[in-house]
Amino acid sequence: MNPPPTQAAVPEDTGHLAGPALVKPGYDPRLTNEDLAPLREQRWGSYNFFAFWMSDVHSVGGYVTAGSLFALGLAAWQVLVALLVGISIVYLLCNLVARPSQVTGTPYPVASRIAFGVVGANLPAVIRGLIAVAWYGIQTYLASNSLVLLALKLSPGLAPWAEVGTHGFLGLSALGWAAFAVMWVLQAVVFWRGMEAIRRFIDFCGPAVYVVMVALALYLVVRAGWSNIDFTLTEVTHTGWGAAGVMVTAVALVVSYFSGPMLNYGDFARYGRSMAAVRKGNFLGLPVNFLAFALLVVVTTSATLPVYGEMIDDPVETVARIDSTTAVLLGCLTFVIATIGINIVANFISPAFDFSHVAPQRISWRMGGMIAAVGSVLLTPWNLYNNPEAIHYTLDVLGAFIGPLYGVLIADYYLVKKQRVDVDALYTMDPQGAYHYRRGVNPVAVVATVVGAVLALLPVMAGWSTVAAFSWFIGAAIAFAAYWLRRSAIPAPAVPAARVPA
Repeated sequence: MNPPPTQAAVPEDTGHLAGPALVKPGYDPRLTNEDLAPLREQRWGSYNFFAFWMSDVHSVGGYVTAGSLFALGLAAWQVLVALLVGISIVYLLCNLVARPSQVTGTPYPVASRIAFGVVGANLPAVIRGLIAVAWYGIQTYLASNSLVLLALKLSPGLAPWAEVGTHGFLGLSALGWAAFAVMWVLQAVVFWRGMEAIRRFIDFCGPAVYVVMVALALYLVVRAGWSNIDFTLTEVTHTGWGAAGVMVTAVALVVSYFSGPMLNYGDFARYGRSMAAVRKGNFLGLPVNFLAFALLVVVTTSATLPVYGEMIDDPVETVARIDSTTAVLLGCLTFVIATIGINIVANFISPAFDFSHVAPQRISWRMGGMIAAVGSVLLTPWNLYNNPEAIHYTLDVLGAFIGPLYGVLIADYYLVKKQRVDVDALYTMDPQGAYHYRRGVNPVAVVATVVGAVLALLPVMAGWSTVAAFSWFIGAAIAFAAYWLRRSAIPAPAVPAARVPA
């Protein structure tokens, strides 16, 4: 990798950008702006990545998704095993996808130029950006439920305005629309402050929600009495080898849930001081943290049955059942803060880079994020994530598109390019550039992505639920294999001479 220069002009308002960048003379403006260029400094340590994953995991969406696995007919211990295995896979995959961005200091769409070409990288950028828009809306909707329940707790007279049939539009009640709007604005305000403000925010969010979740679990356990808690939350319908197959399905759903932030994890890994810091933060934030989170989910959900007479897998609704108004206020606000954290890091930053990548001189990092925010409303996300079946279908569809992008990137970087990167070539339209391929596009990468996505989407569209749960794996494996098998057809020059140090 060509070493970056030690001096570069940096705008005064760097705190509001994605980061102070190194824009070299000669970088093509069609491929460059202050947000997409390599970073001048990489400052994040292991705690920052640990806090990132805490914010990502400790969301209402993460809780609901984990709770939805119990609907598969597994025992609680089987769900826990599936969650831990799934998150361990995510940990390993995140380490792989982090390296290209960490060693180059570039965000995911720029790192994708290595495989797709300086122009072809717009394909993964747009796909990932659109998926992030969907997730942004889903997480905003789930968190807005906290505000709805809080409003009803403080003012029961608002109940008619929470009825979709009485005062509703496009499947959401008037009160729901108001809560969604509040969440939308709050997230935009935090994002607008820039990457450094976001880093400080997520450093706080992850630990904060742990305090509330532990308090909620203790409250329910004390009320229920430990002896009255049964960890078999639903009727166990799968045993023996049949249970093993369903557990594998649950593992696949976990990977699909994290597939979005996993794919564009380079958007954050680029800030890491070293790969060692990234790996340590990932280990603490994924296997270790997720196991603790999963245990809290199981204990809390199990305790709702003896306390309220029914199993509740939504922490917001659980908090709303508490008699104390103060406790409800603190609980709901904490879940709001936590979801703002995850939504910004996973679903605001990604499209900010992705959409900016399409037209760097017209779309800034900030504008890219706001495009995602507006698009999230148009998707009516409450219709995508309102029951376990819808949750699993949404995960399957998104996984079918994300998997191939991951497979191509990993096959190219590790097997074809052998971790060799020419950073300056990522920012040039010179036909002799290492990543120009054919008119700026690597057709092998594009074809492998399309083939992988189509074949992964077929079982989803056909309603083969068992196979559809593996859409991410199917898409990633097919695209990986297709790219590797057709590597000889990659237009030259495809392999730069310099090698990134280990």
